[in-house]
Amino acid sequence: MSPTTVPEPAPPVDNVPPGVRLAAAWSWRMLVIAAAISVVGFLIVQLREIAIPVFVAMVVSALLVPFRDGMIRARFPRWAAVALAELSVIVGVSLLLYLVVTQVGAGFGALRERALTALEDFAAWLAASPLHITDGQLTELADQGWAALQANAGSILPGVLSAGSTVGHVLVGILLALFTTLFILIDGDRIWSWTVRLFPKNSRAAADGAGRAGWGTLQSFVKVQILVAIIDAVGIAGGAALLGVPLAIPIGVLVFLGSFIPVVGAIVTGAFAVAIALIYNGWVIAVVMLAIVLLVQQIEGHVLQPLVMGNAVKVHPLAVVLAVAAGSMIAGIPGAFFAVPLVAVLNSSISYIASGHWRAEASSPPVSPAPHDSGQMPARRRRWIGGTPR
Repeated sequence: MSPTTVPEPAPPVDNVPPGVRLAAAWSWRMLVIAAAISVVGFLIVQLREIAIPVFVAMVVSALLVPFRDGMIRARFPRWAAVALAELSVIVGVSLLLYLVVTQVGAGFGALRERALTALEDFAAWLAASPLHITDGQLTELADQGWAALQANAGSILPGVLSAGSTVGHVLVGILLALFTTLFILIDGDRIWSWTVRLFPKNSRAAADGAGRAGWGTLQSFVKVQILVAIIDAVGIAGGAALLGVPLAIPIGVLVFLGSFIPVVGAIVTGAFAVAIALIYNGWVIAVVMLAIVLLVQQIEGHVLQPLVMGNAVKVHPLAVVLAVAAGSMIAGIPGAFFAVPLVAVLNSSISYIASGHWRAEASSPPVSPAPHDSGQMPARRRRWIGGTPR
């Protein structure tokens, strides 16, 4: 008698289409990625008084590291190269600010007289206009404004105190950025080596290569941003000089410094140039100056930033524009400033990891570490991004 054959259970009926399965698999992974990005963003916002100076230090270091390495190759002692690189930024910015303060201070008396004359001419125009606003009415309006200011002094005082607190935070942030830049120049290779060792062994080659690719992109961004700021400064200051607007040099310096702050910097410095032209040269020259400022800003926004910056950082011009818009919406001025370098660095790093070039480096035999770096990353991968091995 043949043994009884037990029938195999029928497979469960799965009515979920393959497309839905694929969409669900992508969905939960995207949710995890979005949650991780949200947590990182939340931490950065909460620690913004530390994060922003550190980000500024990274941007400044991207400019100073090649300068430091060039002096080291020229047989400068390392400590001298680091000191000169750090001092070059401090002295350069200080000289620019000193130039602005001295130039504006020297012309402040004439500026005040021309401003008073312009106000008197404006008052005379109002009196002769169809509005027929007399000096007495203007004085009454000024008295009402002063009374309103005194009445709201209680609500204005907290704002003044808040502004003072903000100035204190800015000063602390500047000091923190300078100290961070100094230590990156001094010991950036060891800092990067320690950071890479935080990753699992199988991921260290990918992390190191991605970091170096991102660092190279950040260096390109800083160089192009300086070029854009110089073009803005030359365009607006040159236009002011051709029109006979005084204080052209301070205007150019302010435009150069303001170009590093997207949107707000260009508006404030451009408004300053137009105001000077209005006070000294009249409304016709002021309108021409406004046209020059708008032209330079349009060239920056539609040509220099998307095309030149996009080519330098290997990011599509549309991505540059959208990144600036999204960064300004999320974090204001700091978000607008760091949006493009952040997107560029992430693009280079992710592209390097996706290319798979790091697998050959990970599978190659290790190189003996340098004598003073015993137990650290191999010397060929120990070099800090953008720096030179010691």
